[in-house]
Amino acid sequence: MTSTTKWPVILLGLVLAVFACSGAMPAFPFPEADIGVGDEPVTVWVADESAERRQGLMEVDQLPRGIDGMLFVFETEGSVTFTMFNTPMPLDIWWFDATGVLVGSLEMEPCPSKPCPSYRSPGPIRWVLETPQDKFDFAPGVTISGVADATIDSN
Repeated sequence: MTSTTKWPVILLGLVLAVFACSGAMPAFPFPEADIGVGDEPVTVWVADESAERRQGLMEVDQLPRGIDGMLFVFETEGSVTFTMFNTPMPLDIWWFDATGVLVGSLEMEPCPSKPCPSYRSPGPIRWVLETPQDKFDFAPGVTISGVADATIDSN
C-alpha cells in the first residue's frame, strides 16, 4: 500500500472509531452493577458520589450495549429533584424508598437549554433508577434488589 492509499484507510478508521464511541460514554467512567427490580435483571452504571450524581446521563445519546440505565445511590433517605438539562435521551425515572419499594415513576423529556422542568421525588427516597423511556414497565410496589453491591462504599 502506498502512502497515498494509506491515508484514506487511516482516516476512515478514525471516523469509524469516533462514531462508534460518540454519545455512549459519559464524561467520566461509572462503576457497573447488576441489580434487580421485581423479577427483572437490570445492569446499571452506578452514581453514588456527588459529582457522579450531578453528571448523571448528561450528554449521553444512548447507553452502550449491556447497560440498561443508571442507579443513583443516596447515603440517606430524602426528597430529591432531577432535571434533564443536556440529556438528549428521553428517560423514565423510578423512585425507590429506604426499604427498596418502588414508590413512583415519571417520564422525562430531553431539555437542550435552560430553563428545564424539575422532576421531584414523590417523597423520601434512597435510590433512583433512570432507564431509556419505555424500556421497562415496573409495577408500583415492586422492590429493588442487589443494591448492597452498588452502595456508597463500592468505589
